[in-house]
Amino acid sequence: MYDTSPAVERILASVQERSAGTPTLAHWLVALLDDDMGRPAALLERAGSDLEGVRKAVAEGVAPPAPDATRLLSSARELGVRLKADPTLTTDLLFAAVLLVDSVFTTSLTSAGVMIDSLLRLLRTVDTQVGATFGNADFVVSDPPEQLIAARAVDVNLNRSREALRVLDDYARFALNDRGLTEQLKRLRHALAEATGRLPEGLLLAARDTEHDVGTTISTQREYARGTPAEVAAVNAKRLQEALRSAEEYGKVLDAGFGRAVEALRYETYTLERQLISGGVAKAKLTDARLYVLLTGSQCVASMEWVIEQAALGGADVFQLREKSLPDRELIVRARQVRKWTLKAGVLFIVNDRPDIARLTNADGVHLGQDDLPVAAARQIVGPNAMIGVSTHDVEQVRQAVRDGADYIGVGPTFPSRTKAFDAFAGLEFVRAVTAETTLPAFALGGIGLNNVAEVAAAGAGRIAVSAAVATAAEPRAVAAELRRALVAR
Repeated sequence: MYDTSPAVERILASVQERSAGTPTLAHWLVALLDDDMGRPAALLERAGSDLEGVRKAVAEGVAPPAPDATRLLSSARELGVRLKADPTLTTDLLFAAVLLVDSVFTTSLTSAGVMIDSLLRLLRTVDTQVGATFGNADFVVSDPPEQLIAARAVDVNLNRSREALRVLDDYARFALNDRGLTEQLKRLRHALAEATGRLPEGLLLAARDTEHDVGTTISTQREYARGTPAEVAAVNAKRLQEALRSAEEYGKVLDAGFGRAVEALRYETYTLERQLISGGVAKAKLTDARLYVLLTGSQCVASMEWVIEQAALGGADVFQLREKSLPDRELIVRARQVRKWTLKAGVLFIVNDRPDIARLTNADGVHLGQDDLPVAAARQIVGPNAMIGVSTHDVEQVRQAVRDGADYIGVGPTFPSRTKAFDAFAGLEFVRAVTAETTLPAFALGGIGLNNVAEVAAAGAGRIAVSAAVATAAEPRAVAAELRRALVAR
Protein backbone atom coordinates (compact mmCIF):
# COMPACT_ATOMS: atom_id res chain seq x y z
CA MET A 1 0.00 0.00 0.00
CA TYR A 2 1.14 3.56 -0.68
CA ASP A 3 2.47 5.78 2.08
CA THR A 4 -0.46 7.54 3.75
CA SER A 5 -0.83 10.76 5.68
CA PRO A 6 -2.06 10.81 9.31
CA ALA A 7 -5.44 12.09 8.04
CA VAL A 8 -5.87 9.15 5.69
CA GLU A 9 -4.77 6.77 8.46
CA ARG A 10 -7.59 8.20 10.62
CA ILE A 11 -10.13 7.50 7.88
CA LEU A 12 -8.88 3.93 7.44
CA ALA A 13 -9.20 3.30 11.17
CA SER A 14 -12.65 4.90 11.27
CA VAL A 15 -13.90 2.76 8.36
CA GLN A 16 -12.71 -0.40 10.05
CA GLU A 17 -14.39 0.59 13.29
CA ARG A 18 -17.72 1.48 11.64
CA SER A 19 -17.93 -1.53 9.33
CA ALA A 20 -16.72 -4.40 11.49
CA GLY A 21 -14.44 -5.47 8.66
CA THR A 22 -16.94 -5.42 5.75
CA PRO A 23 -17.07 -1.77 4.66
CA THR A 24 -19.49 -0.32 2.15
CA LEU A 25 -18.98 2.92 0.27
CA ALA A 26 -21.37 4.54 2.77
CA HIS A 27 -18.94 3.69 5.59
CA TRP A 28 -16.15 5.43 3.67
CA LEU A 29 -18.23 8.48 2.87
CA VAL A 30 -19.54 8.97 6.42
CA ALA A 31 -16.03 8.50 7.86
CA LEU A 32 -14.72 11.21 5.54
CA LEU A 33 -17.56 13.62 6.30
CA ASP A 34 -17.30 13.05 10.08
CA ASP A 35 -13.56 13.71 10.21
CA ASP A 36 -13.34 17.07 12.00
CA MET A 37 -9.77 17.71 10.89
CA GLY A 38 -10.35 16.79 7.23
CA ARG A 39 -11.61 18.86 4.29
CA PRO A 40 -14.38 16.72 2.70
CA ALA A 41 -17.30 18.19 4.69
CA ALA A 42 -16.16 21.75 3.99
CA LEU A 43 -15.62 20.95 0.30
CA LEU A 44 -19.10 19.45 0.04
CA GLU A 45 -20.69 22.63 1.40
CA ARG A 46 -18.47 24.92 -0.69
CA ALA A 47 -19.62 23.02 -3.77
CA GLY A 48 -23.23 23.94 -2.92
CA SER A 49 -24.44 20.69 -1.38
CA ASP A 50 -26.54 20.30 1.78
CA LEU A 51 -24.27 18.42 4.17
CA GLU A 52 -27.08 17.15 6.45
CA GLY A 53 -29.23 16.21 3.48
CA VAL A 54 -26.40 14.13 2.05
CA ARG A 55 -25.81 12.44 5.42
CA LYS A 56 -29.51 11.52 5.65
CA ALA A 57 -29.62 10.16 2.07
CA VAL A 58 -26.56 8.03 2.71
CA ALA A 59 -27.98 6.68 5.96
CA GLU A 60 -31.31 5.75 4.39
CA GLY A 61 -29.96 4.39 1.10
CA VAL A 62 -28.40 1.04 0.26
CA ALA A 63 -24.71 1.45 -0.42
CA PRO A 64 -22.69 -1.03 -2.51
CA PRO A 65 -19.69 -2.86 -1.02
CA ALA A 66 -16.49 -0.89 -1.11
CA PRO A 67 -13.49 -1.95 -3.18
CA ASP A 68 -10.35 -3.04 -1.41
CA ALA A 69 -8.73 -0.14 0.47
CA THR A 70 -5.58 -0.44 -1.62
CA ARG A 71 -7.57 0.06 -4.80
CA LEU A 72 -9.36 3.09 -3.40
CA LEU A 73 -6.07 4.66 -2.33
CA SER A 74 -4.58 3.93 -5.77
CA SER A 75 -7.58 5.62 -7.37
CA ALA A 76 -7.14 8.65 -5.12
CA ARG A 77 -3.49 8.87 -6.07
CA GLU A 78 -4.35 8.67 -9.76
CA LEU A 79 -6.89 11.43 -9.31
CA GLY A 80 -4.15 13.54 -7.75
CA VAL A 81 -1.93 13.04 -10.76
CA ARG A 82 -4.71 13.74 -13.23
CA LEU A 83 -6.21 16.72 -11.42
CA LYS A 84 -3.19 18.27 -9.73
CA ALA A 85 -0.09 16.54 -11.17
CA ASP A 86 0.55 15.52 -7.56
CA PRO A 87 0.24 11.92 -6.32
CA THR A 88 0.12 12.85 -2.63
CA LEU A 89 -2.69 10.98 -0.88
CA THR A 90 -5.06 13.42 0.85
CA THR A 91 -8.54 13.03 2.28
CA ASP A 92 -10.11 15.32 -0.31
CA LEU A 93 -8.78 13.12 -3.14
CA LEU A 94 -9.91 10.00 -1.28
CA PHE A 95 -13.33 11.67 -0.93
CA ALA A 96 -13.50 12.20 -4.71
CA ALA A 97 -12.44 8.60 -5.37
CA VAL A 98 -15.22 7.29 -3.10
CA LEU A 99 -17.80 9.47 -4.87
CA LEU A 100 -16.81 8.25 -8.33
CA VAL A 101 -15.82 4.61 -7.88
CA ASP A 102 -19.26 3.07 -8.43
CA SER A 103 -21.70 4.38 -11.07
CA VAL A 104 -24.83 3.39 -9.09
CA PHE A 105 -23.49 5.06 -5.94
CA THR A 106 -22.50 8.16 -7.93
CA THR A 107 -26.00 8.43 -9.40
CA SER A 108 -27.67 8.08 -6.00
CA LEU A 109 -25.42 10.79 -4.55
CA THR A 110 -26.15 13.13 -7.44
CA SER A 111 -29.88 12.61 -6.80
CA ALA A 112 -29.24 13.44 -3.12
CA GLY A 113 -27.80 16.80 -4.12
CA VAL A 114 -24.05 16.11 -4.24
CA MET A 115 -22.59 18.58 -6.77
CA ILE A 116 -19.84 16.32 -8.10
CA ASP A 117 -18.78 18.58 -10.99
CA SER A 118 -18.48 21.51 -8.61
CA LEU A 119 -16.38 19.39 -6.24
CA LEU A 120 -14.01 18.46 -9.06
CA ARG A 121 -13.64 22.10 -10.06
CA LEU A 122 -12.59 22.91 -6.51
CA LEU A 123 -10.01 20.13 -6.57
CA ARG A 124 -8.65 20.80 -10.03
CA THR A 125 -5.59 23.05 -10.27
CA VAL A 126 -4.06 22.11 -13.62
CA ASP A 127 -6.03 21.52 -16.85
CA THR A 128 -9.69 22.56 -16.86
CA GLN A 129 -10.47 19.71 -19.22
CA VAL A 130 -8.82 16.91 -17.25
CA GLY A 131 -11.42 16.66 -14.53
CA ALA A 132 -14.23 16.21 -17.02
CA THR A 133 -13.27 12.58 -17.52
CA PHE A 134 -13.94 11.95 -13.85
CA GLY A 135 -17.30 13.69 -13.85
CA ASN A 136 -19.20 10.85 -15.54
CA ALA A 137 -20.65 7.69 -14.13
CA ASP A 138 -18.22 5.43 -16.00
CA PHE A 139 -15.13 6.10 -13.93
CA VAL A 140 -13.28 2.83 -13.46
CA VAL A 141 -10.78 2.22 -10.70
CA SER A 142 -7.49 1.15 -12.21
CA ASP A 143 -5.62 -1.49 -10.27
CA PRO A 144 -2.98 -0.15 -10.02
CA PRO A 145 -3.42 3.24 -11.82
CA GLU A 146 -2.38 2.77 -15.46
CA GLN A 147 -1.34 6.37 -16.16
CA LEU A 148 0.84 6.46 -13.08
CA ILE A 149 2.59 3.18 -13.90
CA ALA A 150 3.25 4.29 -17.47
CA ALA A 151 4.49 7.70 -16.32
CA ARG A 152 6.84 6.11 -13.81
CA ALA A 153 8.32 3.80 -16.47
CA VAL A 154 8.68 6.69 -18.92
CA ASP A 155 10.36 8.87 -16.31
CA VAL A 156 12.93 6.21 -15.43
CA ASN A 157 13.77 5.48 -19.05
CA LEU A 158 14.00 9.10 -20.09
CA ASN A 159 16.49 9.58 -17.28
CA ARG A 160 18.46 6.58 -18.54
CA SER A 161 18.36 7.95 -22.09
CA ARG A 162 19.61 11.39 -21.07
CA GLU A 163 22.39 9.85 -18.99
CA ALA A 164 23.49 7.54 -21.83
CA LEU A 165 23.46 10.43 -24.32
CA ARG A 166 25.73 12.42 -22.01
CA VAL A 167 28.17 9.48 -21.71
CA LEU A 168 28.24 9.13 -25.51
CA ASP A 169 28.69 12.88 -25.89
CA ASP A 170 31.77 12.72 -23.67
CA TYR A 171 33.14 9.82 -25.73
CA ALA A 172 32.64 11.73 -29.00
CA ARG A 173 34.29 14.82 -27.50
CA PHE A 174 37.16 13.39 -25.48
CA ALA A 175 37.94 10.01 -27.06
CA LEU A 176 37.09 10.63 -30.72
CA ASN A 177 37.43 14.45 -30.66
CA ASP A 178 34.72 14.44 -33.31
CA ARG A 179 32.85 17.72 -33.72
CA GLY A 180 30.25 16.30 -36.11
CA LEU A 181 29.26 13.46 -33.77
CA THR A 182 29.24 15.81 -30.77
CA GLU A 183 26.85 18.15 -32.59
CA GLN A 184 24.65 15.19 -33.55
CA LEU A 185 24.44 14.03 -29.94
CA LYS A 186 23.57 17.54 -28.79
CA ARG A 187 20.77 17.64 -31.35
CA LEU A 188 19.46 14.29 -30.12
CA ARG A 189 19.37 15.57 -26.53
CA HIS A 190 17.35 18.60 -27.63
CA ALA A 191 14.99 16.43 -29.70
CA LEU A 192 14.41 14.18 -26.69
CA ALA A 193 13.61 17.23 -24.57
CA GLU A 194 11.11 18.40 -27.20
CA ALA A 195 9.42 15.00 -27.25
CA THR A 196 9.21 15.02 -23.45
CA GLY A 197 7.50 18.39 -23.64
CA ARG A 198 4.50 16.67 -25.20
CA LEU A 199 3.64 15.03 -21.88
CA PRO A 200 1.43 16.73 -19.25
CA GLU A 201 3.44 19.16 -17.16
CA GLY A 202 4.45 17.73 -13.82
CA LEU A 203 3.27 14.19 -14.60
CA LEU A 204 6.69 12.52 -14.63
CA LEU A 205 7.86 14.11 -11.41
CA ALA A 206 4.55 13.26 -9.78
CA ALA A 207 4.97 9.61 -10.72
CA ARG A 208 8.60 9.37 -9.59
CA ASP A 209 9.15 7.15 -6.54
CA THR A 210 12.86 6.38 -6.39
CA GLU A 211 12.76 5.51 -2.72
CA HIS A 212 10.50 2.54 -3.35
CA ASP A 213 11.99 1.43 -6.69
CA VAL A 214 13.10 -2.17 -6.14
CA GLY A 215 15.39 -1.95 -9.17
CA THR A 216 17.77 0.50 -7.51
CA THR A 217 19.15 -2.21 -5.24
CA ILE A 218 19.66 -4.85 -7.93
CA SER A 219 22.98 -4.97 -9.77
CA THR A 220 25.50 -7.39 -11.24
CA GLN A 221 29.28 -7.51 -11.17
CA ARG A 222 29.36 -6.93 -14.93
CA GLU A 223 27.84 -3.47 -14.46
CA TYR A 224 31.09 -2.35 -12.83
CA ALA A 225 33.46 -3.92 -15.37
CA ARG A 226 34.63 -1.51 -18.07
CA GLY A 227 37.98 -2.05 -19.75
CA THR A 228 38.27 0.91 -22.13
CA PRO A 229 36.45 4.12 -23.05
CA ALA A 230 35.32 2.37 -26.24
CA GLU A 231 33.64 -0.31 -24.13
CA VAL A 232 31.93 2.39 -22.07
CA ALA A 233 30.56 3.88 -25.29
CA ALA A 234 29.41 0.51 -26.63
CA VAL A 235 27.55 -0.35 -23.42
CA ASN A 236 25.85 3.05 -23.26
CA ALA A 237 24.81 2.94 -26.92
CA LYS A 238 22.89 -0.25 -26.14
CA ARG A 239 21.54 1.23 -22.91
CA LEU A 240 20.27 4.24 -24.86
CA GLN A 241 18.43 2.08 -27.38
CA GLU A 242 16.84 -0.11 -24.71
CA ALA A 243 15.74 2.89 -22.64
CA LEU A 244 14.23 4.66 -25.65
CA ARG A 245 12.33 1.51 -26.60
CA SER A 246 10.81 1.25 -23.14
CA ALA A 247 9.99 4.97 -23.02
CA GLU A 248 8.41 4.70 -26.46
CA GLU A 249 6.16 1.77 -25.51
CA TYR A 250 4.99 3.08 -22.14
CA GLY A 251 4.77 6.59 -23.56
CA LYS A 252 2.07 5.44 -25.97
CA VAL A 253 -0.19 5.07 -22.92
CA LEU A 254 0.30 8.77 -22.16
CA ASP A 255 0.54 10.38 -25.60
CA ALA A 256 0.70 8.72 -29.04
CA GLY A 257 2.69 11.63 -30.48
CA PHE A 258 5.31 11.20 -27.77
CA GLY A 259 5.63 7.51 -28.70
CA ARG A 260 6.14 8.33 -32.37
CA ALA A 261 8.74 11.01 -31.62
CA VAL A 262 10.76 8.69 -29.38
CA GLU A 263 10.54 5.91 -31.98
CA ALA A 264 12.13 8.21 -34.59
CA LEU A 265 14.93 9.07 -32.15
CA ARG A 266 15.52 5.38 -31.43
CA TYR A 267 16.08 4.63 -35.11
CA GLU A 268 18.64 7.44 -35.25
CA THR A 269 20.59 5.83 -32.43
CA TYR A 270 21.24 2.69 -34.49
CA THR A 271 23.17 4.76 -37.03
CA LEU A 272 24.79 6.72 -34.24
CA GLU A 273 26.04 3.52 -32.60
CA ARG A 274 27.70 2.43 -35.82
CA GLN A 275 29.39 5.80 -36.21
CA LEU A 276 30.72 5.82 -32.66
CA ILE A 277 31.87 2.23 -32.50
CA SER A 278 33.24 1.91 -36.03
CA GLY A 279 35.18 5.10 -35.45
CA GLY A 280 36.79 3.53 -32.42
CA VAL A 281 37.59 0.27 -34.25
CA ALA A 282 39.12 2.10 -37.20
CA LYS A 283 41.22 4.24 -34.91
CA ALA A 284 42.51 1.09 -33.24
CA LYS A 285 43.48 -0.48 -36.58
CA LEU A 286 45.00 2.72 -37.90
CA THR A 287 46.43 4.13 -34.67
CA ASP A 288 50.00 4.30 -35.96
CA ALA A 289 49.24 4.48 -39.69
CA ARG A 290 50.68 7.66 -41.17
CA LEU A 291 51.73 6.83 -44.70
CA TYR A 292 49.31 5.30 -47.23
CA VAL A 293 50.71 4.36 -50.64
CA LEU A 294 48.57 3.94 -53.77
CA LEU A 295 50.15 1.65 -56.35
CA THR A 296 49.56 0.94 -60.03
CA GLY A 297 51.78 -1.67 -61.66
CA SER A 298 52.57 0.41 -64.74
CA GLN A 299 53.71 3.33 -62.61
CA CYS A 300 56.23 1.45 -60.47
CA VAL A 301 59.84 1.95 -61.62
CA ALA A 302 60.67 -1.52 -60.32
CA SER A 303 58.56 -4.54 -59.45
CA MET A 304 55.54 -3.83 -57.25
CA GLU A 305 56.75 -6.47 -54.82
CA TRP A 306 60.03 -4.62 -54.36
CA VAL A 307 58.34 -1.22 -53.99
CA ILE A 308 56.04 -2.60 -51.28
CA GLU A 309 58.92 -4.21 -49.45
CA GLN A 310 61.12 -1.13 -49.53
CA ALA A 311 58.38 1.40 -48.75
CA ALA A 312 57.23 -0.72 -45.83
CA LEU A 313 60.75 -0.78 -44.47
CA GLY A 314 60.75 3.02 -44.73
CA GLY A 315 57.56 3.31 -42.69
CA ALA A 316 54.63 2.98 -45.12
CA ASP A 317 51.70 1.42 -43.26
CA VAL A 318 48.95 0.93 -45.86
CA PHE A 319 49.07 -0.03 -49.56
CA GLN A 320 46.18 0.40 -51.95
CA LEU A 321 46.05 -1.46 -55.25
CA ARG A 322 44.66 0.95 -57.83
CA GLU A 323 44.38 -0.74 -61.21
CA LYS A 324 41.73 0.91 -63.36
CA SER A 325 42.43 -0.82 -66.65
CA LEU A 326 43.16 -4.47 -65.79
CA PRO A 327 40.52 -7.05 -66.79
CA ASP A 328 38.93 -8.76 -63.81
CA ARG A 329 40.83 -12.02 -64.31
CA GLU A 330 44.15 -10.19 -64.24
CA LEU A 331 43.04 -7.87 -61.44
CA ILE A 332 42.24 -10.70 -59.07
CA VAL A 333 45.60 -12.36 -59.80
CA ARG A 334 47.39 -9.06 -59.11
CA ALA A 335 45.38 -8.48 -55.94
CA ARG A 336 46.25 -11.92 -54.59
CA GLN A 337 49.91 -11.19 -55.21
CA VAL A 338 49.70 -7.86 -53.39
CA ARG A 339 47.90 -9.57 -50.51
CA LYS A 340 50.80 -11.99 -50.21
CA TRP A 341 53.43 -9.26 -50.38
CA THR A 342 51.70 -7.00 -47.84
CA LEU A 343 51.26 -9.88 -45.40
CA LYS A 344 54.97 -10.58 -45.70
CA ALA A 345 55.76 -6.91 -45.05
CA GLY A 346 53.29 -6.71 -42.14
CA VAL A 347 51.24 -3.85 -43.60
CA LEU A 348 47.59 -3.26 -44.49
CA PHE A 349 46.20 -3.97 -47.96
CA ILE A 350 43.31 -2.00 -49.50
CA VAL A 351 41.67 -2.56 -52.89
CA ASN A 352 40.48 0.50 -54.79
CA ASP A 353 36.81 0.66 -55.92
CA ARG A 354 36.12 -3.08 -55.87
CA PRO A 355 34.62 -4.59 -52.70
CA ASP A 356 34.17 -7.91 -54.54
CA ILE A 357 37.89 -8.17 -55.28
CA ALA A 358 38.69 -7.11 -51.71
CA ARG A 359 36.47 -9.88 -50.36
CA LEU A 360 37.82 -12.56 -52.71
CA THR A 361 41.45 -11.76 -51.91
CA ASN A 362 40.97 -11.31 -48.15
CA ALA A 363 42.15 -7.71 -48.31
CA ASP A 364 42.00 -5.54 -45.19
CA GLY A 365 39.52 -3.23 -46.85
CA VAL A 366 38.23 -1.34 -49.86
CA HIS A 367 38.41 2.33 -50.81
CA LEU A 368 35.43 4.00 -52.47
CA GLY A 369 35.07 7.16 -54.50
CA GLN A 370 32.02 9.40 -54.45
CA ASP A 371 30.63 7.66 -57.57
CA ASP A 372 31.30 4.11 -56.36
CA LEU A 373 29.04 1.82 -54.36
CA PRO A 374 27.68 3.37 -51.14
CA VAL A 375 29.26 2.28 -47.89
CA ALA A 376 26.27 0.17 -46.84
CA ALA A 377 26.31 -1.82 -50.07
CA ALA A 378 30.06 -2.35 -49.89
CA ARG A 379 29.71 -3.48 -46.28
CA GLN A 380 27.35 -6.25 -47.39
CA ILE A 381 30.11 -7.54 -49.65
CA VAL A 382 33.27 -7.13 -47.56
CA GLY A 383 31.68 -8.04 -44.23
CA PRO A 384 31.82 -6.44 -40.79
CA ASN A 385 35.56 -6.65 -40.15
CA ALA A 386 36.99 -5.13 -43.33
CA MET A 387 37.78 -1.42 -43.42
CA ILE A 388 35.95 0.88 -45.82
CA GLY A 389 37.51 4.17 -46.83
CA VAL A 390 35.79 6.98 -48.72
CA SER A 391 37.29 9.82 -50.79
CA THR A 392 35.89 13.21 -49.75
CA HIS A 393 36.19 16.62 -51.37
CA ASP A 394 34.21 18.88 -49.03
CA VAL A 395 33.05 18.95 -45.41
CA GLU A 396 29.53 17.74 -46.16
CA GLN A 397 30.96 14.65 -47.86
CA VAL A 398 33.07 14.08 -44.74
CA ARG A 399 29.98 14.25 -42.55
CA GLN A 400 28.10 11.92 -44.86
CA ALA A 401 30.98 9.43 -44.82
CA VAL A 402 30.91 9.47 -41.01
CA ARG A 403 27.13 8.98 -41.01
CA ASP A 404 27.46 6.12 -43.50
CA GLY A 405 29.93 4.33 -41.26
CA ALA A 406 33.19 4.82 -43.16
CA ASP A 407 36.24 3.61 -41.24
CA TYR A 408 38.58 6.24 -42.67
CA ILE A 409 38.50 8.97 -45.29
CA GLY A 410 40.67 10.33 -48.05
CA VAL A 411 40.86 14.14 -47.99
CA GLY A 412 41.63 16.06 -51.14
CA PRO A 413 42.80 16.69 -53.71
CA THR A 414 45.34 18.87 -52.01
CA PHE A 415 47.63 19.63 -54.98
CA PRO A 416 47.67 18.73 -58.69
CA SER A 417 48.55 15.07 -59.12
CA ARG A 418 50.80 13.32 -61.62
CA THR A 419 48.64 10.20 -61.51
CA LYS A 420 45.06 11.47 -61.50
CA ALA A 421 43.29 14.45 -63.09
CA PHE A 422 40.95 16.64 -61.00
CA ASP A 423 38.57 19.40 -62.07
CA ALA A 424 39.07 21.31 -58.82
CA PHE A 425 41.27 21.21 -55.76
CA ALA A 426 40.00 21.31 -52.20
CA GLY A 427 43.45 22.41 -51.10
CA LEU A 428 44.98 22.95 -47.69
CA GLU A 429 41.91 24.79 -46.39
CA PHE A 430 39.97 21.56 -46.71
CA VAL A 431 42.69 19.72 -44.79
CA ARG A 432 42.36 22.29 -41.99
CA ALA A 433 38.58 22.00 -41.99
CA VAL A 434 38.65 18.20 -41.73
CA THR A 435 41.16 18.36 -38.88
CA ALA A 436 38.67 20.52 -36.97
CA GLU A 437 35.65 18.44 -37.99
CA THR A 438 36.55 14.86 -37.09
CA THR A 439 39.24 12.56 -35.80
CA LEU A 440 38.11 9.65 -37.94
CA PRO A 441 41.39 8.55 -39.57
CA ALA A 442 41.86 10.97 -42.48
CA PHE A 443 44.58 10.79 -45.14
CA ALA A 444 45.33 13.95 -47.10
CA LEU A 445 45.92 13.03 -50.74
CA GLY A 446 46.58 14.47 -54.17
CA GLY A 447 49.99 15.55 -55.42
CA ILE A 448 51.75 15.21 -52.07
CA GLY A 449 55.50 14.60 -52.10
CA LEU A 450 58.74 15.59 -50.42
CA ASN A 451 58.48 19.12 -51.81
CA ASN A 452 55.18 19.96 -50.08
CA VAL A 453 54.58 17.45 -47.29
CA ALA A 454 55.65 20.04 -44.71
CA GLU A 455 52.79 22.34 -45.83
CA VAL A 456 50.31 19.50 -45.48
CA ALA A 457 51.59 18.68 -41.99
CA ALA A 458 51.42 22.35 -41.02
CA ALA A 459 47.75 22.40 -42.11
CA GLY A 460 47.05 19.76 -39.47
CA ALA A 461 47.30 16.51 -41.42
CA GLY A 462 48.84 13.66 -39.47
CA ARG A 463 48.32 11.13 -42.26
CA ILE A 464 48.91 11.31 -46.01
CA ALA A 465 48.32 9.17 -49.07
CA VAL A 466 50.89 9.31 -51.86
CA SER A 467 51.40 7.57 -55.17
CA ALA A 468 54.07 8.83 -57.56
CA ALA A 469 56.27 10.12 -54.73
CA VAL A 470 56.98 6.51 -53.71
CA ALA A 471 56.13 4.44 -56.79
CA THR A 472 58.51 6.33 -59.10
CA ALA A 473 61.28 6.81 -56.54
CA ALA A 474 64.62 5.12 -57.09
CA GLU A 475 64.78 4.59 -53.34
CA PRO A 476 61.23 4.05 -52.04
CA ARG A 477 62.51 3.21 -48.57
CA ALA A 478 64.29 6.55 -48.12
CA VAL A 479 61.39 8.55 -49.53
CA ALA A 480 58.87 6.79 -47.30
CA ALA A 481 61.05 7.38 -44.25
CA GLU A 482 61.44 11.08 -45.02
CA LEU A 483 57.70 11.53 -45.62
CA ARG A 484 56.89 9.83 -42.34
CA ARG A 485 59.43 11.92 -40.45
CA ALA A 486 57.80 15.08 -41.80
CA LEU A 487 54.44 13.96 -40.44
CA VAL A 488 55.69 12.87 -37.04
CA ALA A 489 57.65 16.10 -36.61
CA ARG A 490 54.67 18.39 -37.16
